[in-house]
Amino acid sequence: METPPWTPGRILATAGAYWQPCTLMAAVKLDVFTHLGKERLTAGEVATRIGSQPRSMATILNALTAMGLLEKSGEHYKNTGAASSYLCKGASEYMGHMVQHHSDLIPSWSRLTAAVLSQRPVPNHQLLPADTTREHFLMGMYNMASNLAPEVVSHVDLSGQRHLLDLGGGPGTWAIYFCRQYPKLAATVCDLPSTRPFAEKTIARFGLTERIDFKDCDYLSQKIPGSYDAAWLSHILHAEPPEDCAAIIKKTVSALEPGGMLMVHDFILDNDMAGPLFPALFSLNMLLRTESGRSYCQRDIEEMLSAVGADHLHRLHLETPNNSDVILGTVSEK
Repeated sequence: METPPWTPGRILATAGAYWQPCTLMAAVKLDVFTHLGKERLTAGEVATRIGSQPRSMATILNALTAMGLLEKSGEHYKNTGAASSYLCKGASEYMGHMVQHHSDLIPSWSRLTAAVLSQRPVPNHQLLPADTTREHFLMGMYNMASNLAPEVVSHVDLSGQRHLLDLGGGPGTWAIYFCRQYPKLAATVCDLPSTRPFAEKTIARFGLTERIDFKDCDYLSQKIPGSYDAAWLSHILHAEPPEDCAAIIKKTVSALEPGGMLMVHDFILDNDMAGPLFPALFSLNMLLRTESGRSYCQRDIEEMLSAVGADHLHRLHLETPNNSDVILGTVSEK
């Protein structure tokens, strides 16, 4: 896709583009949308509920109205349909956790210059409380996966598989949606013990406790427990350097039965590494947050899979908003 030309106006717009995200993040942190709910309230009424002041509240409510997230009539404000669906706590499609996760990233992104010069990460836990950021991250991943999963799983045929490994599966979202799509499929989420409470709560909410279990596993340092005929690696390779990615894939293959499916879902760069935009920017996010993580291109991932004997490699082009695709292979021999 051809990008628009860089003009002084576009440069200024890009430099100031953080104003809108910061406004959205502040509104989510303050629960503005949740306090409005289905009501029409004045700035003073919202301020009273939040513990703010009318003038400052009116200023942010007007900005949210200009952004198209609120509607204003006279002195009263109300949520738009989108705000009600995605930004009110309790809504089934609530995206607030992911918004707060992006807010958690701002301190490290503000130090991007230093990270580029030093090639040293600026982990969030040095800047913000680890428990808070982890909850935002895990539930944000749940938000994102819940929106993507119905479309993605419909393109991945697991009708012949019996037991899926969801490696690094966090809250278990992908395992849940694959099991909902394929009633005969069971799944195991393997992740760090600290992730277990989120996963078990989410799995129970969908009534899938009997078909999805959770196994504690640090897949970087431990053997992957169990035996499976399909493995799903979603957004875990980009956090690691190539040698660790190769080790993770090798361990995954060791847990797969002959003929098992190996699936890598990630933000995939073009082979020249210079696009698309989101995976390229995400690679900077990994520079800030990890020692050696990065976005990988299709050639990188296919070479990693081929090195462990995976064949019949092919890529599913899903056309997701953030350029996440799936590369699949079959482990014929071990």
